[in-house]
Amino acid sequence: MSVLVAGAGIGGLTTALSLHAAGIGATVVESVREIRPLGVGINLLPHAVRELTELGLGDALAAIGVPTAENVYCDRDGTVLFSEPRGVAQGYRWPQYSVHRGELQSMLLAAVRDRLGPDAVRTGTRLDGFTDTGSAVRARLLDRATGEHRAVEAGLLVGADGLHSAVRGLLHPDGGPLLWSGVRMWRGVTEGKPFLTGRSAVLVRDGDAEFIAYPIGRDRINWVCLVREAPPGPLGEEAGWNRPGRLADLLPHYAHWSLGFLDVPGLLTGAERILEYPMVDREPLRSWGRGRVTLLGDAAHPMYPVGANGASQAVVDARVLAHALAGSDDVPAALARYADERREATTAVVRANRAMNEAVREVPDGGGRSAEHYARITDAYRRASGGDPAVLNARPSLTPAPAGR
Repeated sequence: MSVLVAGAGIGGLTTALSLHAAGIGATVVESVREIRPLGVGINLLPHAVRELTELGLGDALAAIGVPTAENVYCDRDGTVLFSEPRGVAQGYRWPQYSVHRGELQSMLLAAVRDRLGPDAVRTGTRLDGFTDTGSAVRARLLDRATGEHRAVEAGLLVGADGLHSAVRGLLHPDGGPLLWSGVRMWRGVTEGKPFLTGRSAVLVRDGDAEFIAYPIGRDRINWVCLVREAPPGPLGEEAGWNRPGRLADLLPHYAHWSLGFLDVPGLLTGAERILEYPMVDREPLRSWGRGRVTLLGDAAHPMYPVGANGASQAVVDARVLAHALAGSDDVPAALARYADERREATTAVVRANRAMNEAVREVPDGGGRSAEHYARITDAYRRASGGDPAVLNARPSLTPAPAGR
């Protein structure tokens, strides 16, 4: 069996590694001509760290990530309202890591090229179409350097090509619009020493403005600002992850904040680059694929980042996909099993993220916010998103025996 993976992001690269571990060949095609360590910080939750560790990447991940010890909820004056342990401190057998997204992608890319070969990832190659013949998938690829098209054949196609997935568009041309939460987000990375325990993430809300910050190693602090601008509804603009943002649009919302242990205005001002984008998701699909074609990661289930779960869910997708395919002679049936399992799980996470986004705003400022309020929110999210430590710790491994054994 050979698998063609569209997209060399975190989900696509983890898919290639997971398939290789199961004895299944894979080739990844990526539209950008050069994969560079772009982006800002993200979190990998314990369920994703488990899967990467079982792929033999635990030491490499520990070398680039900060094991998050706690989430600390504060008011804008720095008064601690609630603190929740994270990762191992919360009872998981695996840590939670805060990591630079580009460095994680680079780590995965190096592992794919080392294990699958230097030509396993083909950059500057865009998927323009496909035909499922019943016994294979014939894909139409564009070489962006030459403008030439060529056809390749694979046993199946995985669309891991992100928020604006070409594969999703071909499978579901009427799949519905991006849905805006009404929240505008700005993100950046600023040089600075870790705060509180040194492995703490801080979460603050004041009126329509929220702020999140956490260290990502090498004396860098990742920060996220969220400001509610409008009621939720279909997005009326282009959404992307790398659109430049302006400090002048952002700073007025936070100019008078004083946490004490962290200089919020200074952090925003000190960022070399600011990224801006609307916080969006999509209504969950009723089916992900058909026949020998399926979806994975943001292509299948874009979600609000409030649960810090998007990249983690893509990693789990990849592992479940490889587990379903390992030893199977019926590719469409295996893909259907994968999609049924992951669609149910990720739909729950999409909805849990929406619920959390509203819950953190449900008590007016000065109207009784308390440790109990935040404990209810975090407990409800963990239950709804399937994040119970005991369940993850007891779950059998998704590592399959290599094909043919």
